Amino acid sequence: MQTCQILGSGHAVPERILTNADLEQMVDTNDEWIVERSGIRQRHIAEPGSSLSDLASAAVNRALKRADTRAEDIDLIIVGTVTGDMKFPAMACLLQEKIGAKKAAAFDISAACSGFLYGLHLARSLMQTCPYQRVLVVAAEMLSSMVNWEDRNTCVLFGDGAGAVVLGPAEGECGILSTTIHSDGHYSKLLYNPAGSQHVLSAEDIASNYATINMQGREVFRHAVASMTGALNEALVQAGLRAADLDFVIPHQANLRIIEAIAKRFKVPHEKLIVNVERFGNTSAASIPIALDEALQNGTINKGDVVGLTTFGAGLTWAASIIRI
Repeated sequence: MQTCQILGSGHAVPERILTNADLEQMVDTNDEWIVERSGIRQRHIAEPGSSLSDLASAAVNRALKRADTRAEDIDLIIVGTVTGDMKFPAMACLLQEKIGAKKAAAFDISAACSGFLYGLHLARSLMQTCPYQRVLVVAAEMLSSMVNWEDRNTCVLFGDGAGAVVLGPAEGECGILSTTIHSDGHYSKLLYNPAGSQHVLSAEDIASNYATINMQGREVFRHAVASMTGALNEALVQAGLRAADLDFVIPHQANLRIIEAIAKRFKVPHEKLIVNVERFGNTSAASIPIALDEALQNGTINKGDVVGLTTFGAGLTWAASIIRI
């Protein structure tokens, strides 16, 4: 069966940077408190009225250029997001129009922070069974649009951004070696936004920050560490590899303490761990493709390297993948 590999990657973030010092002027918090609990020092925040599909387009165009691929040659577009421009149509369709990928099928995946790896899993499966030669997997989030800026426990964590990869048929030993995805709706109330068809928003709801992120941080932390390590172990077994075979690990950039806990369990040395959470915060589904693209562009990760990706998000959802670049 045909396997696939990453031909090119790209990412984009808003120009505006919100530092911990800025947040000190907005909510009862301070830099030391934020860094100690999350490792985050700044995050990129979109200007009000900005379009997430524009941000995603910028990431995609960079990925297409690096893959030496034209938008009109894309067969399929998969976008992981929970903050699309509109309720419908899918942001993938808006993105399709903006980049000019006229022959592509396009749809969104709602898996929160796991959206990118869910997308990789599905893209890999479809490329093995359908005649797709070029597939875009995109993850883009504008979580600032649903953050309660009066809640110091959550508003300090999230940032906006987009990442993308172009997939094509694998050559040689390179490619996506394994993917695994999981979910457990029993824990859906640990991390959620209640706005939806069950509760049509009123003016009072908007004024009271009803339609914002709700999180039970301590429980989320516990499930995140266990789920992400379990998924990465599963992906390694599928690929016939051990943790020692990994050249790099890119965990979801949610919280430095979660990242360090995962590294400890896998005995991953600091030089093998890709971390940029201090500069971007938690960009949800976009965090792994942003970190991957940065590491590829700055020469940290190179052709032939074996990289483990693992993530966790609302749902609860979790996923992992092993890739040989």
